[in-house]
Parts: sequence; C-alpha cells; structure tokens
Amino acid sequence: MNQVNAPAGTGDDEEDLNRAIDELRGVLHEGEEAADEPAAIPDFPVGESAAPDFTLGQADGDAAEAAGSGVIMGIPVDVQIVLGSTEMQVSELMSLRKGATVALDRRIGEPVDVVVNGRKIARGEITVLESDPSRFGIRLTEIISNSKAS
Repeated sequence: MNQVNAPAGTGDDEEDLNRAIDELRGVLHEGEEAADEPAAIPDFPVGESAAPDFTLGQADGDAAEAAGSGVIMGIPVDVQIVLGSTEMQVSELMSLRKGATVALDRRIGEPVDVVVNGRKIARGEITVLESDPSRFGIRLTEIISNSKAS
C-alpha cells in the first residue's frame, strides 16, 4: 500500500491518515464485490395472496372491463383549446404592454386544436354555449386518428 509522506514530527497524524485510507480502501473494495453479486431477492411466503385475482373467465370479462374502465374514466386529464401560436424574440415579448395585439398563425373561422395532455386529438369550431351565452365552447369537426396525431 502507498503511504502518505507527512512532514517530520507528525507521526501520529500520519498513522491516523494511513489507517483512514486503508479503511476507505476496504470499504471501496467491499462495494465493488457487492456490485458484482446479484441483488438478493427477498423471500415472501408462498400461499394465499391478499391481492385480488385478475384472471378473467369469459362470462365475467364484460363486468371486469366495465369496472376497470370506471377507474380509468376517473383519471383527470389536461384539455387545452389552441387558437393559434406565434414566434417572437424575447425582446419583442418583453416590449408587450397592456392593449398590445399578438398576431396568431390562424385566421378567424379556421378550426382550433383540441389538445389533451400535450397531444392533439381533435379539431373544432368555436361556438357560444346555448345554455350560457357568456361562455365559449368547441364543436368538434374532426377527430384525429392516432397515426395523424402530433
């Protein structure tokens, strides 16, 4: 092993340092050996499981599908209606003030995109809700297939 050369008069310090280095090398070698061995798989008792049985027979497949879809149908998703977009430099963005108009890449009357969790799934037209004329809605005009979605 390599010894660290210390100035004269520090024999105890040198011994302590060498001991610490040796301990560190030992720990490092133990870590290398442990990394070479596969991780131990914990032993679980074999027998009755508390987990539900997910095997389905032909008869109860529809009921299970309905129950499973109920869980999935309760998952929230982020829905955005994209009117359009534009690109601008940071300096242009920083110069925007109240009352400024930002031109978008779409014209009035063109379809808007319906985006769910970042994925475009449909296009539609902006409409006014019959039940509440103070609010907008979207009338879907096209559902985008998986192969076309971007």
